[in-house]
Amino acid sequence: MILVTGVNGQLGYDVVKELKIRNIECLGIDIKDLDITDTNAVNEYILNLKPKCVIHCAAYTAVDRAEDEEEVCNKVNVYGTENIAKACKKIDAKMVYISTDYVFDGLGEEPFEVEGNINPLSVYGKTKYQGELKVKEISDKYFIVRISWVFGINGNNFIKTMIRLGAEKESLNVVCDQIGSPTYTADLAPVLCDIVASEKYGVYHATNEGTCSWAEFAKEIMKMEGLNCKINPIPTSEYPTKAVRPLNSRLSKKSLVDGGFNLLPKWEDALKRYLTELRG
Repeated sequence: MILVTGVNGQLGYDVVKELKIRNIECLGIDIKDLDITDTNAVNEYILNLKPKCVIHCAAYTAVDRAEDEEEVCNKVNVYGTENIAKACKKIDAKMVYISTDYVFDGLGEEPFEVEGNINPLSVYGKTKYQGELKVKEISDKYFIVRISWVFGINGNNFIKTMIRLGAEKESLNVVCDQIGSPTYTADLAPVLCDIVASEKYGVYHATNEGTCSWAEFAKEIMKMEGLNCKINPIPTSEYPTKAVRPLNSRLSKKSLVDGGFNLLPKWEDALKRYLTELRG
């Protein structure tokens, strides 16, 4: 039995879907089923269920709002993660913790290695990294998987926003100096399931192959959707947000390759399949 938290999110939804395809017994839960910040509730739930593994996809991910809601973000991403790690430890279960490119400061142009210089710039990034530290401190059987620029069928994301705005507007300003890799949850889910089936514990980066800027990503979305909306590339300085975003979100996949796991397909290929999935 594998327990998946955050089933109503983009990744949790696709992980449960992939486990079912593989005929692996699983249970997807969300906040209405279990409040991960409630230590007693988490203990009781996990000790009763006795899963072999918990894939922890639930998180506070409202990056800008987190700057004003540091306490709430901390409670979910750090304390909630600690609760799950401790419960897993009690029943000797594996744990997968989904982390983020936001643990890095985005300096330079080289892909960040898994043990690269950690220096989060935002409340969200800091809490996700503190969550990583809790998992490492508590669990002997952990997989930390950092991802970036996530999109999936179940929930809101950049692609859905671009399609909606692209149909309404003649042009859009999109930042061109933040570089990273989109991650399609339907491509990530099989890799996560492969990782869980192993005992190759440690930290991984898993995103679709290739890199682009948000502006390049937006242009490709418009092109594939046949929308005549012009994308105007602008620097981050012209699009201020409450939380600072890393300019360089390139992540090295060396640990994934060294572990013998499959790399995800190219992001353009992922986008094409995702748009087909969206159209139903």
